[in-house]
Amino acid sequence: MGSPLSPAVANFFMEDFEERALNSAPLRPKYFYRYVDDTFIMWLHGRDNLDQFLEHMNSQHPNITFTMELEKDGRLPFLDILIQRKSDGTLGHSVYRKPTSTNLYLNGGSHHHPSQRSAVLTTLFHRAMSISDQNSLPSELAHLKKTFAQNGYNAHQISMALKRTSEPRDKRHIEDKEKPVARACLPYVSSVSGKISRILRRHNVETIHKPPMKLKEQLVPAKDPAGLKIPGVYRVPCECGEAYIGETGRTIETRLKEHKRHLRLARPESGFWVGGGGTRV
Repeated sequence: MGSPLSPAVANFFMEDFEERALNSAPLRPKYFYRYVDDTFIMWLHGRDNLDQFLEHMNSQHPNITFTMELEKDGRLPFLDILIQRKSDGTLGHSVYRKPTSTNLYLNGGSHHHPSQRSAVLTTLFHRAMSISDQNSLPSELAHLKKTFAQNGYNAHQISMALKRTSEPRDKRHIEDKEKPVARACLPYVSSVSGKISRILRRHNVETIHKPPMKLKEQLVPAKDPAGLKIPGVYRVPCECGEAYIGETGRTIETRLKEHKRHLRLARPESGFWVGGGGTRV
């Protein structure tokens, strides 16, 4: 987790896993779609055989365990998509939101650069148009307009964002900008940021506006760092009854590990003197 290679490695592993699992399964699903470790299948062999298929998948690797969710009322969520079974046998699709969704987004009156606020609108409009089919798109757009209004955006901002998103990609106006000679990353202040960015633009310097610091980042920590992850004076007791008192500019935790390592290597005397002075008492 946290490595940029994680998705690629996970995909390599799951591709090999599903190939071996499906080839050895007594009955196979008609369709098997996977995104990293989330799967969507269409099963035509009855519920009892579906449970056996789940047991087969879970028996392939000791660290891989699948859970199963069946469709309810002809609907089944998969990632951000709600898939619906229609009366004619085809499948419809719309945006899926969890029941715990609060519909709270970056407020339209918040102290952020206008481009960051407009990106919230265009991103959600784009998701709606990419996921929803023709039948569910009008209701999804109506829901977004109502949600944006509740989050402090006016009708003009909403309509302009919808217009930018609805415009075909090949007709969007893209200016041939000269590559900037430098970039300036500045905190956004509504009264002066626009003036500064215009001055820098004359010299072909691109301005990147950072969002303001959150209250949590401005407050002083209420507690000191816990444990031994701080520098200071320490005292190491010995089985013989003596103790060693030392001072270190690094963390005490690191200094104690050095003492333990030198004792383990049968060099107790050097262990008391590596990295700083100390006194036996």
